[in-house]
Amino acid sequence: MSLGRPPAPPPDPLPEPVCDSHCHLDMIDEPASQVLGEAAAAGVTRVVTVGCDVASSRWAAGLAAAQPGVYAAVAIHPNETPAAAGTAAQRDEALAQIAALAGQARVRAVGETGLDYYRDSAPPALQQEWFRAHIEIAKTAGLPLMIHDRDAHADVLKILADAGAPERVIFHCFSGDAEMARACARAGYVLSFAGTVTFGSAGALREAAAVVPADLLLVETDAPFLAPVPNRGKANAPAQVAHTLRAIAQIRQDDVAELCADVAATAERVFGFW
Repeated sequence: MSLGRPPAPPPDPLPEPVCDSHCHLDMIDEPASQVLGEAAAAGVTRVVTVGCDVASSRWAAGLAAAQPGVYAAVAIHPNETPAAAGTAAQRDEALAQIAALAGQARVRAVGETGLDYYRDSAPPALQQEWFRAHIEIAKTAGLPLMIHDRDAHADVLKILADAGAPERVIFHCFSGDAEMARACARAGYVLSFAGTVTFGSAGALREAAAVVPADLLLVETDAPFLAPVPNRGKANAPAQVAHTLRAIAQIRQDDVAELCADVAATAERVFGFW
């Protein structure tokens, strides 16, 4: 998948190694080996690559099995649910394939799943049905649930409460405000911040980043999307976590090396030993 954008230049390396908790290596133009090498040079030594349908989930699981610094997350993205739904048999087969992938050793999360009310391509009721199914897969597999939540905060939280959330829940590319961040923290949910926290219009998001407990904080790229300032508009890659982490450290008035250590510890607790 090409975004038709120039790649972002490499950042200064971080003082301690960290994890990019969410990216899509299959959508980046450069070979995964090159992307991972550039990430490691920036101090981003661990990466979670995320599937959006059965094919990309299978690809992610395969790459994770072959690359020691990579874990995979597998799911049907809420925007992909209409294409995956088909007949009842096709729906069941798609979910069965996700469940089977979730059993692989290097698959460490079920995601990204959730709700996206920003677009109207997938009916909310259909998205909710698939979200509930993914919650059950995560609980059965004993894996974290990696959530895509866009303009759907109330329904996401309600479904998690009604269905019974897995032990570990990650809000990928967290987009709520400080009030929602506090509500998620009370529930023990982990919040992962992307390059959006660096955007000029993201004041409420920065307020959220300031109040998240350190042991519930992750940093991600969502590459190749959402490159952080100073590279907004360019193609994103895992190395760019360095810019986002430094921005969050400034927001929180944290030492960069200490925040790196906190994020690395959270990633290890959520995804397991690397």
